[in-house]
Amino acid sequence: MDLVMVNLAYVEAAECLSEPVNREPPSREAQLLTLQNTSEFDVLVIGGGATGSGCALDAVTRGLKTALVERDDFSSGTSSRSTKLIHGGVRYLQKAIMKLDIEQYRMVKEALHERANLLEIAPHLSAPLPIMLPIYKWWQLPYYWVGIKLYDLVAGSNCLKSSYVLSKSRALEHFPMLQKDKLVGAIVYYDGQHNDARMNLAIALTAARYGAATANYMEVVSLLKKTDPQTGKERVSGARCKDVLTGQEFDVRAKCVINATGPFTDSVRKMDDKNAEAICQPSAGVHIVMPGYYSPESMGLLDPATSDGRVIFFLPWQKMTIAGTTDTPTAITHHPIPSEEDINFILNEVRNYLSCDVEVRRGDVLAAWSGIRPLVTDPKSADTQSISRNHVVDISESGLITIAGGKWTTYRSMAEDTINAAIKTHNLKAGPSRTVGLFLQGGKDWSPTLYIRLVQDYGLESEVAQHLAATYGDKAFEVAKMASVTGKRWPIVGVRLVSEFPYIEAEVKYGIKEYACTAVDMISRRTRLAFLNVQAAEEALPRIVELMGRELNWDDRKKQEELETARKFLYYEMGYKSRSEQLTDRSEISLLPSDIDREYKKRFHKFDADQKGFITIVDVQRVLESISVQMDENTLHEILNEVDLNKNGQVELNEFLQLMSAIQKGRVSGSRLAILMKTAEENLDRRVPIPVDRSCGGF
Repeated sequence: MDLVMVNLAYVEAAECLSEPVNREPPSREAQLLTLQNTSEFDVLVIGGGATGSGCALDAVTRGLKTALVERDDFSSGTSSRSTKLIHGGVRYLQKAIMKLDIEQYRMVKEALHERANLLEIAPHLSAPLPIMLPIYKWWQLPYYWVGIKLYDLVAGSNCLKSSYVLSKSRALEHFPMLQKDKLVGAIVYYDGQHNDARMNLAIALTAARYGAATANYMEVVSLLKKTDPQTGKERVSGARCKDVLTGQEFDVRAKCVINATGPFTDSVRKMDDKNAEAICQPSAGVHIVMPGYYSPESMGLLDPATSDGRVIFFLPWQKMTIAGTTDTPTAITHHPIPSEEDINFILNEVRNYLSCDVEVRRGDVLAAWSGIRPLVTDPKSADTQSISRNHVVDISESGLITIAGGKWTTYRSMAEDTINAAIKTHNLKAGPSRTVGLFLQGGKDWSPTLYIRLVQDYGLESEVAQHLAATYGDKAFEVAKMASVTGKRWPIVGVRLVSEFPYIEAEVKYGIKEYACTAVDMISRRTRLAFLNVQAAEEALPRIVELMGRELNWDDRKKQEELETARKFLYYEMGYKSRSEQLTDRSEISLLPSDIDREYKKRFHKFDADQKGFITIVDVQRVLESISVQMDENTLHEILNEVDLNKNGQVELNEFLQLMSAIQKGRVSGSRLAILMKTAEENLDRRVPIPVDRSCGGF
């Protein structure tokens, strides 16, 4: 209750603050009480993405009583599904010059200023990234060099590092997996990269620390209105909100309501005016994640002109490789699904730029997702069919303020423009924006060597310490304090959720303090497991649910519900569905008959010694025992289940051949059964231990 009083005391204040009023964000329960008990806010923001969270932070730091509600989780939509770049937009500058478009030029200049600011205020979550533009025709070298140098010039003092030209040999040194045939050279320029969902969360948490009443899983079911006594017109005066987790409804009143709902902009606009014309023209952008060996650790790649005129980025991210994006019209949905067509389009473009020595396999896609980009038309423009490349701030007759369009990088300036409009339209008393240079949570006392203190003070392994420092900044020490003892000589603390990623169990407990309410919140936005490797995320799920259940008092029914919801999320929204479609009981067998008889049947019968036509756990255990290898029975069940396509508890010869065919085509990679059987065949006489860990986890 003390936290509630702190928050309530603050939101009644009307002065700008230079320091947060709360050392830690108040609990969700405290925030809900603040929303219910505050008679009237100055500003109510609908939408907890980057722009909505930015609006809340801008408003509260000006001394305005601020509330923020989000129907799902913070960054659950487009803001967590970006290309992870903080950039001005090289291609926008190219169009601005070619078409003499001053609007696009201003947008690029603004974005470059915001890029520099974001790298400064969240140094733990962002960093400069060199991006290579490979050149395959001599005439392109001066053309692109001039364009990239102009990009540096427009950035001015905000230029991260100067771009430069590489010879063919130097380009291949930096990017050895690059297609070398006809390569002339390359140009390298710099943009920023960040952890988008964690950045969004940092903005929302910072707003909460400054006193904004922020709550996720609060759905706006209708807008409140009252009649203006001076004009006699109806004005928006708040919103009826519903707690999605409990079903409780209550009114939140505010002098000004801001609609910052991204792709769902029009649904809120129609709550205000059912005859409002739609302004959002949604476009789907699909990305895929592949193993880290597909790209250098510290250099990205830009394909400026794909086969259909799009732009594809190929970037190192979180020790993996991210590739995307597509740009296709789509329907608005809360659960966008990456299509197999888009995944294969990206893979084909990647193949065009990588050496033929690198086999780009469909089975190496570890995760895939689709984000809906909310392109908008300006309702005040004479040409309402023309898509605005910049953001649009629209004010309805009843005073609803809508902020739409724009891009991740410019969220802060979009928020500033929106709050300026709110102050002017609703006669709010507030000063200028204070968010330029305002550190986000975790950024103020972060340093590049902070992780060393985590290793030395807490006994964390170096990789985990680096991850915690890069995720939580100066708040990493709080996570470390929660870390469980491993029982090993080293590391002393920090039990991992899955072996190949540095996420630890303590992050689940800390994630609840960061308003995580569901298992999906934890695997996708507090940690980024779902975006890095869906199989690893699924493996971690039972333990995550167990830990969350302990903290949130979930019963067995609730735990099972969370498991099923999270698995459904991984299956449809994160590309797991595509995995199952690569190997099914209807998959073709395209192996040569001679190879089947000479190689594959021979390997199969090493395990199926009595020629019954299928393999069981008993058969696998028998072979492993003969070469003195022990394996947990649950692990064996998992290994066989990956290939047991008809789910009858055994792997038949036909299923094994379907697996081998899918591997040969590159549709499946990292199959534990395939690796186990091949290694066993080769080592039966040598008695060498068999590796059974997931090989990079591709599907």
